[in-house]
Amino acid sequence: MVAALTRDHAFSRNLLLLIGLSGTLGALAMGWRHPRTLWLLILFVPILVLALIDLTQPHHSLRRNYPASARFRWFFEWLRPFARAYFVESDLDGRPYSHDERALVYARAKGEVDAHPFGTELDVYSDEYEWLAHSIAPSRDAPKETRVHVGTDQCSRPYQAARLNISAMSFGALGANAIEALNLGAKIGNFYHDTGEGGLSPYHLKHGGDVVWEIGSGYFGCRDKQGRFDAGHFADRAAHDAVKMTEIKLSQGAKPGHGGLLPGAKVTLEIAATRDVPMGEDCLSPAGHSAFSTPIELVEFAGRMRELSGGKPVGIKLCVGYPHELFAVVKAMIETGILIDFIVIDGAEGGTGAAPTELSDRVGMPLREGLMIARNALVGSNLKGKIRLAASGKITSGAGIAMNAALGADWCNAARAFMFSLGCVQSMRCHTDTCPTGVATQSVARQRGLVIPEKAERVARFQRSTLSALHDIVVACGLHSPDEFTPDGLRQRISAVEMRSMDELYPFVEPGELLDGARDARLARWWAQADAASFKRRVA
Repeated sequence: MVAALTRDHAFSRNLLLLIGLSGTLGALAMGWRHPRTLWLLILFVPILVLALIDLTQPHHSLRRNYPASARFRWFFEWLRPFARAYFVESDLDGRPYSHDERALVYARAKGEVDAHPFGTELDVYSDEYEWLAHSIAPSRDAPKETRVHVGTDQCSRPYQAARLNISAMSFGALGANAIEALNLGAKIGNFYHDTGEGGLSPYHLKHGGDVVWEIGSGYFGCRDKQGRFDAGHFADRAAHDAVKMTEIKLSQGAKPGHGGLLPGAKVTLEIAATRDVPMGEDCLSPAGHSAFSTPIELVEFAGRMRELSGGKPVGIKLCVGYPHELFAVVKAMIETGILIDFIVIDGAEGGTGAAPTELSDRVGMPLREGLMIARNALVGSNLKGKIRLAASGKITSGAGIAMNAALGADWCNAARAFMFSLGCVQSMRCHTDTCPTGVATQSVARQRGLVIPEKAERVARFQRSTLSALHDIVVACGLHSPDEFTPDGLRQRISAVEMRSMDELYPFVEPGELLDGARDARLARWWAQADAASFKRRVA
C-alpha cells in the first residue's frame, strides 16, 4: 500500500514536504535557545500543524492534496472583489454600480465638484446608449423646485412629495445610526424616508423627517399575535405626525414573490418591539398577504387603511410580473370606485440586503418595462393624474429621474444611492452583518464609524444637488417642470447607425384607450385577461 501511495506524485510531494518540515524543525529544535531559531520555530510550527490537519481531513480535496498551500485559494477568493474594484475594473464596468456612478454620488454628498472633464466616457454609438432631446430654446422660467401632489379626492390629508426620496430600507437591514442619519437628512432636505417593511422604529421618528410607512405581508408594527393585520395598532401608529403616507408592499424588485426570514438570534429587544414579534424567535415575512386575496379586496383594504390613518394617502408598491394582475387592480378601482392614491413600481434591478440569486437575476420585470405598463394602465383607464406613479430602481442622477419622468413617473425613490451618500463603498457585505462603513450592520462597534449629524448633511446635500441637476435638464429641454417630459423626448440607440424614440419602440396609449379598445394587441390582451375579482388570468 505504501509503495502504491508513493507512486502518486501528489502524495509523494506532500510526504517529502512534511519530512522536510519535520527535519527542519528537528534541526531548529537542537538550537532553540538562539533568538533567530526561536522565531523560525514560531513561524514553522503552526504551518506544520496546519499541513497535518489538511492532509488528514476528509472534507476538501484541494487541502488533502496541497496541505497548507491550498488555503491561499480562499484568501485570493476573498480578496478578488476588492482587487477587481480597485485595480481591474474600468470607471464604467462595475456592477451593480460603476465607479463613475458611485463617484458622482460621493461628490454631491460631500459638496465637491461633480463636473466631468474632457467629454463623456460613454460609447455614444453603442446600442446601450440613450439620451434626452434638448431644445434650441431653453426654458427661462422653470421653477427651481417642483413637488408632486399625492392624494385623490378620496384623501383628506394629501402630501406634497419631492421628486427624489429615500426608498424602502428596514431597521434591521440597516443599523440604527444609518436610519437616524437618513431620517435627519430627509428632515433637513424636506423629502420623505420610506421605512421598509421592517416596521416604524424609534429611529425613523427621532428627528421628525417625513416618513412613508411601508407595510408588507408580515404587517410588522401593526399585527396581532397570529401575524394578522391589527387595525387598532395600525391606527395608533399611523396617526403619528411624521407619518405622511402608508404603502402596501406587494413585492420588491430584488426578490419578487418571496417572503423573508429574520432568524431569532437577530431579533433583538428593539427589533421585537418595532415589529411586534417575540424576542429571540424567528420572524417570518410570508410571500403573500393574509388581509386580501383578490384585486377588489386589495383596494378595499387600501381604502380602509386610509380611513384608519385619518385620511392620509395610501399606495401600493410592486415589481410587475404578469401585466394582467396590475390591470386587474385598475379594473377593481373602476368597479368599486375606491382609488389608491399612488403606485410605486420597483424594478428587477432594485437591491436588498440579501436575496436568492435566482430571484435577483431571473425573476421580475426591469423598471423601464414595468413603469411603462403601469403608465399605460393608468392613462388608458383615465386614472393618471388622479393616481400618482413613482419609480424605484438604480436612480443616482438627475438624468435618471428625467428619463423615468419621460416614461410616466411623477417622482423617484432611491435606496442604494442614499447608502452611498452615507459612505457605503459597495463592499457587498450587506447580508453578513460585517459592513465596514457601519451602514448595513447591527454591530455597535462598526456603527460607531457613522456619525449621524455629519452623514445627515451628506444625505440632504446629495438629494439637493441631484434635483439641481434635474432642474438644469428641464431648462435645457425647454420645459417648465419634470411633468412635461414625454416618451418622444427620450431616445434609444438600437444599432450603430439607427436610433428611435421611446414612443417608436414601445406602445403608449392615449387617455381612456384601454376602456375603448387598445390599438396595441398586447395591451388589449392583458386588459381582456384582467379580472377585478381575481388575480388569475381570465380566459376569453
